[in-house]
Amino acid sequence: MDITLTPTKPHYKILDGLRGVAALMVVAFHIFEANATSHLDQIINHGYLAVDFFFLLSGFVIGYAYDDRWKNITIGNFFKKRLIRLQPMVILGMIIGAICFYFQDSVLWPTIHEVPLWKMLFIMVIGFTLIPVPVSMDIRGWSEMHPLNGPGWSLFFEYIANILYALFVRKFSKKLLSILVFISALALIHLALTGSKGDIIGGWSLDQEQLHIGFCRVMYPFFAGLLLFRVAKLTQIKNAFLICSILLILTFSWPRIGGEENLWMNGLYDALIVIFIFPLIVFLGASGKIEGPFSSKICNFFGDISYPIYITHYPLIYIYTGWVATNKVSLEDALPYGILTFVSSIVLAYACLKLYDEPIRKWLKNKFDQ
Repeated sequence: MDITLTPTKPHYKILDGLRGVAALMVVAFHIFEANATSHLDQIINHGYLAVDFFFLLSGFVIGYAYDDRWKNITIGNFFKKRLIRLQPMVILGMIIGAICFYFQDSVLWPTIHEVPLWKMLFIMVIGFTLIPVPVSMDIRGWSEMHPLNGPGWSLFFEYIANILYALFVRKFSKKLLSILVFISALALIHLALTGSKGDIIGGWSLDQEQLHIGFCRVMYPFFAGLLLFRVAKLTQIKNAFLICSILLILTFSWPRIGGEENLWMNGLYDALIVIFIFPLIVFLGASGKIEGPFSSKICNFFGDISYPIYITHYPLIYIYTGWVATNKVSLEDALPYGILTFVSSIVLAYACLKLYDEPIRKWLKNKFDQ
């Protein structure tokens, strides 16, 4: 989900900013989710699609950052760079999840206090590697492949996409890549139309159904982003950050379509947004330029905190969601605490960025990325 580029190439600052907008919408989506009774009555109904947007951004910028560099770098160097960029925050996210774990005891997870400390720490260490744990090793009760920090599932699939790119797909011609993207789009549409809940939510468990969802969700957007980079002829778009931010917010916030009687309609919405609207937003964002120092600062800040907030906010969400469920708190009464959770997620992310992530990555680059 990271779109940080190499030192020799400039950032797409607007894309950085849009990644931050999407990350903040994810946090808000998860906060409101605590008061939802089902997929049918959520606020920010389609906030889960931010993950698919992240995948598409990653594919686009990985192509930009590395497609023309393979004469000068090895596959090992590519993997090293990706690990240096992503893995430090993966580890810290799992540590934060472990610190918060026993504070999440609630009616949703009533047996958390019974989990032995050694077992929780063992799951944390496995989480450092992003190796998914089977359902039989779940210590929470939600069957997550990373029970201490649920969003780790998307980083697992991000790594898989990076591996496929480095080993095979980087060599694909535009025609062959187009075929892969087309087949992946068909698979995504099939998932969206036949899913039992009328959406493409899922991918976080190590079982056949969830792995199928996860692969469908990463294959189209990541490699569509790569194809977009290779074929798009960028233009000049004014106010691109504002336009694209509004499009993203509208896309994520659009009310549920079809209701319980026509679940396929919402699934179709999900598929069409991922297949057509997200590439359009990335194209517009990549075609735009920052206008003024304020916009530049906003995009820089949003881009800086986007990955840290995504990978560290969910332990706080577990606590908040468990509190809402245990005390049966209404949305109106919970709202001040939801806002506190939102702000705390931003503060935590920024602290992690400045006090840990940036110094660690700088040290790792100096030591290993020569």
